[in-house]
Amino acid sequence: MKKGIFFLPVVLFALIIQSCKDEQAAPVIKGQDISGIDSSVKPGDNFFLYANGKWYDTAKIPLTQTGVGSYMFLNYPQRIRLQGILDSISKANNTPGSIEQKVADFYISGMDTTAIDKRGYDPIKPILARIDSIVDVPSLIKYVADEQKVNDGSVIGFYIGPDDKNSSVNIAEFYQTGIGLPDRDYYFKTDAPTLAVQKAYKAYITSLFELTGSDETSAGKNTEIAYNIEKQLAAAHKTNIERRDVKANYNKMAVGDISKKQAVIGWETLLANLGVKVDSLNLQQPAYYDKLNALLKSVSIADWKIYLKANTIANYAYALSKPFADASFEYSKVLTGQAVKKSRAEEMVSVVDNYLGQALAQLYVKKYFTEDAKKRMLDLVNNMQKAFEERINKLDWMSDSTKAKAKEKLYTFFKKIGYPDKWKDYSNVVVNRNTYFENLVSASKNEYLYQLAKVGKPVDRTEWQTTPPTVTAYNNPSHNEIVFPAGILQFPYFDNSFDDALNYGGIGMVIGHEMTHSFDDQGAQYDKDGNVKNWWAKDDYEKFKAKTQQVIDLYNSFTVLDSVHVKGALTVGENTADIGGVAIAYDAFKMTNQGHDTTKIDGYTPDQRFFLSIARIWRVKTRDEFMRMYVNTNNHSPAMWRVNGPLMNFTPFYNAFNVQPGDKMYIPEDKRIKIW
Repeated sequence: MKKGIFFLPVVLFALIIQSCKDEQAAPVIKGQDISGIDSSVKPGDNFFLYANGKWYDTAKIPLTQTGVGSYMFLNYPQRIRLQGILDSISKANNTPGSIEQKVADFYISGMDTTAIDKRGYDPIKPILARIDSIVDVPSLIKYVADEQKVNDGSVIGFYIGPDDKNSSVNIAEFYQTGIGLPDRDYYFKTDAPTLAVQKAYKAYITSLFELTGSDETSAGKNTEIAYNIEKQLAAAHKTNIERRDVKANYNKMAVGDISKKQAVIGWETLLANLGVKVDSLNLQQPAYYDKLNALLKSVSIADWKIYLKANTIANYAYALSKPFADASFEYSKVLTGQAVKKSRAEEMVSVVDNYLGQALAQLYVKKYFTEDAKKRMLDLVNNMQKAFEERINKLDWMSDSTKAKAKEKLYTFFKKIGYPDKWKDYSNVVVNRNTYFENLVSASKNEYLYQLAKVGKPVDRTEWQTTPPTVTAYNNPSHNEIVFPAGILQFPYFDNSFDDALNYGGIGMVIGHEMTHSFDDQGAQYDKDGNVKNWWAKDDYEKFKAKTQQVIDLYNSFTVLDSVHVKGALTVGENTADIGGVAIAYDAFKMTNQGHDTTKIDGYTPDQRFFLSIARIWRVKTRDEFMRMYVNTNNHSPAMWRVNGPLMNFTPFYNAFNVQPGDKMYIPEDKRIKIW
């Protein structure tokens, strides 16, 4: 798990998927019509449903999807765009070695399901044979390290990132891992939905063993052995709430000291096998590696081999023949509620984006991204900085000395918009249109070597952590950067022809959100250079923590499904960023000509259009199974509460829609949460 990068998974249209192609093709005009309003709902009772109710009641979730709307699901229409690119270049006569050839042949190899099905699980038989040859812990660790290099991770979680105490240099980092269920709590909760997921997961692993030659009885026994090891590893995991503690996740240690403490793992040999030459590293969750060290001693090699087989087959199931892919999908149906498998083309678009993402992105940017959009986005970001500065100046709870440092951090943001200045090199990736599995391995090796080369080297602040077509945005506190890929610069978030109310309520809210992340419960612990360092006056930070506790308490009260509530402590960073993002975007909007105007468009004032735009960018409908998993594992609140939570704490919203005492969203003004 990568630390401290706060993603805003904004990935969907504010219309049902069925109409996404029409929406993309339709010309957008200034003062675009606001649709989907449910006038039977009072704005002050539930603004999300007021703004989105008619859409919500009629939207149909495609059987191949887990949800529909804007937010994380806009990547579905994005995949349609990318599929169009891939289908087109797959028919072209591409120059050998070009990005077009690599991307096209990778896609073609994955689309050839006849060849893939014919191979069955032959591609992983050599890997399973290597597991069979393990005779002791050193040979087990060597296997683990070798597979780590090709994206077949198991008990070691390894990546390279900036040192939290010296953010200009990259350090080797190790984190907790080793489990197959979405989160450690899935192994210990006993409610009916969780038990159903456990049962489905065990059935999945059993089917994988059967597909690779075990009889029914042996497959069942093997599953229990593998699951038991996972459960013991899960017991040593920090919870997803505990992992929000930035300082607790920084445990830089000398390799010699770790080797003495966790001698069974054999850290020096492990690092050598990984190709990592360091004398110190960051062990993010030491308790996990203490537990792994103990289990390597107490669990038999025979049982470890069963665990590794279960892990490897599951990791590669998507790349094998149809029975393996079908088994994986049967499990995911219980986990997410998705009823029907995605088309092969949609699946392959995601695979190409994952493995050759910046190559595919170059083709996307040429076709869909304009420099005019980048220029206007930069203007918006600059205006948002000014608005944020003014809000900092007016804070009544922060001292002047802390304000000065906050503004210094604000104006040292590294702004990334659209796509990278330099693209990732894929020249060493060997792609053949007849060998899908080998293409995956080659791309994985290339990525591993790319990451490995960073160890001990200066941090490249131009590097991107996501692909440009992805509809998302993020804040990386160790780089003190905010990033807005090309994918998000489209309806409903942004359009050059939108009136300012819509753009500031859309992409403006997103920009403000990402800026606020530098000052949320985690981001506030990083200084302007990206180091974990206290830059706060003591009293100021105590006041700040008291305010974020208010956020936790409020969001804990929001009900999502039956007895399932939002996890306030898990989502506090995102909720703080939402509350701040709305306020900053509104202030920036007020700097525009329309912000000073009261002229109605389609019956709505500029302020009303601003708030309706905010509600529209979170227009989402999901399956209950997916939402249950989402609440348990995701650090973002569900879409409804990303609208209602911030707005019930924002007085200009009350004024715009005449929210009064007795309305369900009403909070007395002196009780409304105001942080930034």
